[in-house]
Amino acid sequence: MSLSLARPLVSIYNEKSEEVKGNGVALPAVFKAPIRPDVVNFVHQQVSMNHRQPYCVSDKAGHQTSAESWGTGRAVARIPRVRGGGTHRSGQGAFGNMCRGGRMFAPTKPWRRWHRKVNIGQRRYALASAVAATGVPALVMSKGHVVDQIPELPLVVNDKVQEMNKTKQAVQFLRRIKAWADIQKVYKSQRFRAGKGKMRNRRRIQRRGPLIVYHKDQGKNTMFFICIDVC
Repeated sequence: MSLSLARPLVSIYNEKSEEVKGNGVALPAVFKAPIRPDVVNFVHQQVSMNHRQPYCVSDKAGHQTSAESWGTGRAVARIPRVRGGGTHRSGQGAFGNMCRGGRMFAPTKPWRRWHRKVNIGQRRYALASAVAATGVPALVMSKGHVVDQIPELPLVVNDKVQEMNKTKQAVQFLRRIKAWADIQKVYKSQRFRAGKGKMRNRRRIQRRGPLIVYHKDQGKNTMFFICIDVC
């Protein structure tokens, strides 16, 4: 599945969002790769597991009390029970995973197989498939990107855009090229993270914006702001 076969040439636009006549470039062969969402999803899922930090519960969890089974003959379960009297805790079951304050079933261990190996051929296939999908506007918009006003995908501009060194110039360029709507989508999606990540320098989350691929690093990382990924 590839919709790029019918478009062998890609137009080039200047910094004023004007098409440069007679300077079309051939569509790279990677955009003609088969689009396989199942392979991309599988490889992304496996590779993302390699960033996990090993964790486990304490080996003393659920066992930090004194409890012993009452045995048989009392018409109660033979689960270990807390000793003593005069408190609600005495006589309660302990240690078992079905007990309040007991251990979990099969406590997690730090020697779990955290890493997942993915064949290099499969990783390259998934990368080529993901890049090819960026040339299909229907698939790009299905992921939430606002690209209905952009002339074509992939959008190729001339080398003068690399000479920009001001954020103001970048904003003007993105407005002319009709990509500012996707930036606004990222701004509106900013929200606080749920959970303890707010206390761990991961306070805010947001959607993904456009990706800019450049040839030479001439200040692109400072010109384009947080809503855009550059590489």
